[in-house]
Amino acid sequence: MTRALFAADALLPTGWAKNVLLAWNAAGQLVEARAGADKPAAAETAGGPVIPGMPNLHSHAFQRAFAGLTEHRAEQQDSFWSWRTLMYRFAARLGPRQMEDIATWLYAEMLEAGYTSVCEFQYVHHDADGKPYADDATLSRALLRAAHKTGIGFTLLPVLYQTSGFGGLPPNEGQRRFIRSTDSMLRLLEALKPACDAQGARLGLAPHSLRAVPPEALREALAGLDAIEAGAPVHIHIAEQTKEVDDCIAWSGQRPVAWLLEHAPVDARWCLVHATHMDADEYRRGARSGAVAGLCPTTEANLGDGLFDFAAWRQHGGAWGLGSDSHACVDAAEELLMLEYGQRLRTRQRNVGATAAQPHVATALTLQAVQGGAQAAGRAIGGLAAGQQADFVVLDAQQLALQGLSAPDMLSAHVFASHRTRAIDAVWVAGRPRVAAGRHALHAEAASAFVAARTQLLQD
Repeated sequence: MTRALFAADALLPTGWAKNVLLAWNAAGQLVEARAGADKPAAAETAGGPVIPGMPNLHSHAFQRAFAGLTEHRAEQQDSFWSWRTLMYRFAARLGPRQMEDIATWLYAEMLEAGYTSVCEFQYVHHDADGKPYADDATLSRALLRAAHKTGIGFTLLPVLYQTSGFGGLPPNEGQRRFIRSTDSMLRLLEALKPACDAQGARLGLAPHSLRAVPPEALREALAGLDAIEAGAPVHIHIAEQTKEVDDCIAWSGQRPVAWLLEHAPVDARWCLVHATHMDADEYRRGARSGAVAGLCPTTEANLGDGLFDFAAWRQHGGAWGLGSDSHACVDAAEELLMLEYGQRLRTRQRNVGATAAQPHVATALTLQAVQGGAQAAGRAIGGLAAGQQADFVVLDAQQLALQGLSAPDMLSAHVFASHRTRAIDAVWVAGRPRVAAGRHALHAEAASAFVAARTQLLQD
């Protein structure tokens, strides 16, 4: 059985088009995305312009529960590293039910904010004492359940974490819930694969960082991953902080991205999360490797990471996508705004994200972020085209900031002028409505459970 939606305006991979018919099959896959169409009698009509759903390529779900709780001076000079200490304290208290409740609310929030899929970089594996649960996959299964309940598309990336610094430094007390041997990680992947397959989720691997995974473990884990699921996504934190760059040079004589490119088979299946601090050669070689740069603008701003050289990456044809990471902000449009504004401040120019093909910044950035996010997720979610999943967002044409505008300007207003109120009416994932009139069906229930989980964690 085929379902269809008719849109007066829709953002196709080639740009904006008029009178677009979107049709999808029972599996939620688009079989048609045709411009200049007549409206079939049986097709629904979109209430506003239709844009592709945004993949969220980097998430630590549990961190949503302490967003806003670290915005006070804890040290003489606060940084990522002092924030990390507070994060470890919070992670130490987390239980499976709290993980599921926090993630359920977060994923409902994401859907309401225009994200239709998420890559979950999952590194809390064990109980509070650092011992494996009876079911070693307990916390990963909690995340799978949250994704299933909300209907968000899912890529699960269990994290390999072994050391606290370059050169094999032993893990510290705050990392005890994260630590796994390589063999243990591969057994976890084997245990999770049937559940992911049954849910239509994608399974991959996240070596946490070069400081947390020694070279031999990285090689063994990648070989083991290929034996379980060849071509699966590989995500890694890299070059987020200048201290990390300095420590990597002291250890190896090379910068992190340069070391990775020379010692690992980096290609289009890889996502280099942050990659903020690269030199010109790393930008050139990293972009040409085919890897996706995983940019998380609001988290990178919140943590004081620094600014990615967007122009240098795109100059070499680099793919990129967006993640909400620590979830200080959960809003696809605001990530686009922060990315563009950061580059404007960096270059002292306007409309940095525009391209020759797409002069509207919001249009150009949306299309590129969807393509890069789909690649990083390892799923067919790359936009409104036949063969891709029917993931899309209907903008609210009645929202004041959008009224009376053309479709490209509506998207621009949604990103740059909606004053932190979302101009989203409906969100569909795999051809199924998940958000209507701006609200997810689980909004109230999930919000209540989230507040209860956070309250309990703060009281323990």
